[in-house]
Formats: sequence, structure tokens, C-alpha cells
Amino acid sequence: MATESLAPQGLTLTAADGYQLAATLYPASEPRGQILVGSATGVPQGFYRRFAEFAASNGFTTLTLDYRGIGASAPASLKGFEMDYLDWADKDLAAGVDYLGQQDLPLYLVGHSFGGHAFGLLPNRDAIHAVYTFGTGAGWHGWMPTGERRKVQFMWNLVLPLIVAIKGYQAWNWLGLGEDLPKGVYRDWKRWCRYPRYFFEDPKMAWLNEHFAAVRTPIVGAVSLDDLWAGPDSRDAFMSAFSGAAYQPLDIDPKALSLKPLGHMGYFRPYAEPLWRDALEWFASQPQAAAAA
Repeated sequence: MATESLAPQGLTLTAADGYQLAATLYPASEPRGQILVGSATGVPQGFYRRFAEFAASNGFTTLTLDYRGIGASAPASLKGFEMDYLDWADKDLAAGVDYLGQQDLPLYLVGHSFGGHAFGLLPNRDAIHAVYTFGTGAGWHGWMPTGERRKVQFMWNLVLPLIVAIKGYQAWNWLGLGEDLPKGVYRDWKRWCRYPRYFFEDPKMAWLNEHFAAVRTPIVGAVSLDDLWAGPDSRDAFMSAFSGAAYQPLDIDPKALSLKPLGHMGYFRPYAEPLWRDALEWFASQPQAAAAA
């Protein structure tokens, strides 16, 4: 049942290596749980504001944050800014887990695209009781429809290398595609998108297979049938790594639900509220939620 929301609170989190991260806490007036939002690649935390407000009004105190190099956590210039893609997981999102973990309430993760990848990489992932992902897939162009596959290959092989060579970072803004990305993110992302199972097939990252297989956390992997970047095949290729988890795939048909097209970004637009409600109801059904009630 929805309740009156409290005012959001701006925060500064400190990652394990000392990096300062901009975050926002959306407090529930009578919290029954907490949600950490794991953002998609290059998506600033403000994009998740409506979801966070909805979750808070339904009893889940929610935390959003900007990864280093993104939004309010970006330096004055990305040129020369050094980082690895996975810093967003094992340092930045991990700081959010540490912050929320101070409260004696069940802690959940909602991951969008990369946010689902990030869960398996967290050093403190055992503090999270359940995970609900939207649009998390393997990133390989071969899982995409033919038209989108050709666009993506053109970008990776011609357009983006040229832009990075000129600017020193991935200037998405030049293309009207969103936030600019640090060069380290571009470097790692491009390499892993060559593999059908993403970084699990990178010889340098072989340890991740055992690391993800050790996860026992309940997970829902939701993708929309009109998501060109992370459809069911792409989702299954990545989520198969959580072989020891209580995992449930969920295919969303926007037309059957009378929703507008979702694509890869629509999961967190206002018209997707029915999906948010389903996620919150699933969290509330978890054993630790009942124990905390």
C-alpha cells in the first residue's frame, strides 16, 4: 500500500579506494526493506528517480548512485581519467551495499543491464537477500536482431574507435546516446562484447565462472521481448553463470500488458509502473521479508 514519501536526501559515499560518489537516498516512512539500484552503463542516477520514489512510497527505502565518471560522480574532464569498467561494481556499487547494510532491514538489488552484471562481482554480495534485474544480457551482437547487430558492429568497429582516438574517452554525447564514458569502460566493454557469453569467455576473466556459480541468492532476470540489446537469448547466455542460484527468467510482452514499447531503457520510464509493482511484490514474498514484518 502506497504511503506518503519523505524528501530525498543527497549523500556522498566513499568507495573502498577513497573515490567520492554522489548518491541519493529515498526514505520510506515505514520501511519494510531497502533497495539498491544498480544503474545501466552510462546512465545517471536521476533516470531511476521515479522508480525510487515509487519504491519508497511502497515501503522500500531506496538508494541510487552515480558510478565514478558518470553524472555527479564525474571529474571535470574524462580525458586522462583512469579506471576499469568493473570498478563500478566491486568498488562503487559495493559502497552502496555497505551504506544500506548498516540498517537491520532486508536488502535487495534492482539491476538495470550492467547493474545485473555488477551483482555477481560485488565483494559484499552476501549482504543482498534477493535480486531483480531488468534488461541484463551478454552484450554480444550475435544475440541481437540483424538490423541492430549491423548498427552495433558499425559503432564498435568504426565510429567509436575514431571518437575515442580524438577525444580520449567514449563521447556518447557526440552521438546523442547519453553520458560520456571513461576510456577504461570503453576498452573493457568492447573486448567483452566480442564473446557470446560476455566476460565469462575472456581468458583473463576465467575466474568469474566459479565466482558467479557460487551465488545462492534468489534472482529474477526480466527482459522485454522488444529489447533489441538484451532479449531472452542474450539474458539466458549471461544468467546461466548463476548456476547455483534460485533463478527465475521472466519474459515481458509489452503488448500483452498494454504497455508502451520498452526496448532497453523503458523498464524505468513512468509507464512501466506495473513492472515495478511486480518486483516489489516479489521482494515482499521472500522469506527474510516475512521474518522482518
